[in-house]
Amino acid sequence: MTHPIIIQGGMGVAVSNWKLARAVALAGQLGVVSGTLISAVLTRRLQAGDADGSVRRALAAFPIPAIAERLLAEHFVEGGKLARTPYHPATLPGARPGRKAVELDVAASFVEVFLAKEGHDGFVGINLLEKIQFTTLPALYGAMLAGVDYVLMGAGIPRAIPGALDELSAGQPSRLRLDVENADADKPVWMEFDPRNLLPEPPALKRPRFLAIVSSAALATTLARKSTGKVDGFVVEASNAGGHNAPPRGTATFNAAGEPVYGPRDEPEPAKFRELGLPFWLAGRAAGPEQLRAAQAAGAVGVQIGTAFAFCNESGLTPEIKRQVCSLSRAGLARVHTDPLASPTGFPFKVVQLADTIASRATYTERPRICDVGHLRRAYQREDGTLGYRCPAEPVEDYVRKGGAVEDTVGRKCLCNGLLSAVGLGQTRRTGYEEPALVTAGEDVSDVARFLTADADSYTAADVLAHVLG
Repeated sequence: MTHPIIIQGGMGVAVSNWKLARAVALAGQLGVVSGTLISAVLTRRLQAGDADGSVRRALAAFPIPAIAERLLAEHFVEGGKLARTPYHPATLPGARPGRKAVELDVAASFVEVFLAKEGHDGFVGINLLEKIQFTTLPALYGAMLAGVDYVLMGAGIPRAIPGALDELSAGQPSRLRLDVENADADKPVWMEFDPRNLLPEPPALKRPRFLAIVSSAALATTLARKSTGKVDGFVVEASNAGGHNAPPRGTATFNAAGEPVYGPRDEPEPAKFRELGLPFWLAGRAAGPEQLRAAQAAGAVGVQIGTAFAFCNESGLTPEIKRQVCSLSRAGLARVHTDPLASPTGFPFKVVQLADTIASRATYTERPRICDVGHLRRAYQREDGTLGYRCPAEPVEDYVRKGGAVEDTVGRKCLCNGLLSAVGLGQTRRTGYEEPALVTAGEDVSDVARFLTADADSYTAADVLAHVLG
């Protein structure tokens, strides 16, 4: 199959939802769903009532009916939970997940990809983060059960993923080495997944193409030569792209606003990517016909676009957030801050500056620190050799008690809760406190108003594609 020219970025959590991915795929380009926190997304959609019945329709097609029936019995609320009722507490992910947690991850990923692919033969991909390892294998398998065409992964060095795709497509067990702080190098910890625990005779599945999301040709070269299986191409993200950014190369310096300063060494090098002989796409302020022509002239297949799609009608962000950002962009006031501290991963993270979100210092300060979703927790080895888990965004005293350095907690934001709130799935505490949103985007957020007509306050994915493709 030929590659699409435009890749719609895989923006988590559920910003790149199945509706957006389906709209882009129907237009002949690569629609991408986010696999980040997908289990929480599924269970909260069910608790919210699944108003259009889409989740239940997808679960009805899940190839293991008993799992689908159990998920509905445990999570579906007819008519939706009361507004001030909290969502069920999540089972925190870890290195040894129980059977129910694994089944949930598989089913959740299946549902999102199934809905994105429903009723057409266009391309659909799933985006995952290397930094989130606990749920990777079951999420990949669920997506493959639904016929996913591409897997995209960044925020780390995903060398083991191509081999895992080979194994899972053949119905074989797979494992990934877990990153564990303070671990004994001679005693690795493995995340393991065996399709035979779900299906006695796992079917042979289509092996999706794998695209690694990278920021440098050096990393791409390493992945092309040393991955466990075939790398099918690269998405090359510049530092002006949204979400997590790679840290600047060399000694870090910061501007007056406290943002890391990127220099010439951090610029993509298309000539070096051409030498690898693999397809690549350029990303970062790429949502225009001029950027597409320039990328193709440099040897790229096309471009990846995130921010422009993030604020279109089909994306998962709440209508209020999309209207606010479009209005700020029209007024020339929309901007992002590249926060070197926000993400518990330690990577710089672009945050849209909006009032009443965690980007606001007052909102951040007032929010009680809590870690009850836990997908960005890091595994560490205790003195007795057992595993523990900690997150720099959890309560400071808990993090320090677990052996973490207090300075690591400064400025850390709870991405799990904040990003869920941004798509209308935020937690309400029993005290009545509602988790504030966190919105990420690339520097292109300042220009999303160009997709608006004079009398409109919103736009569609088709409007973005029409503008870029001319």
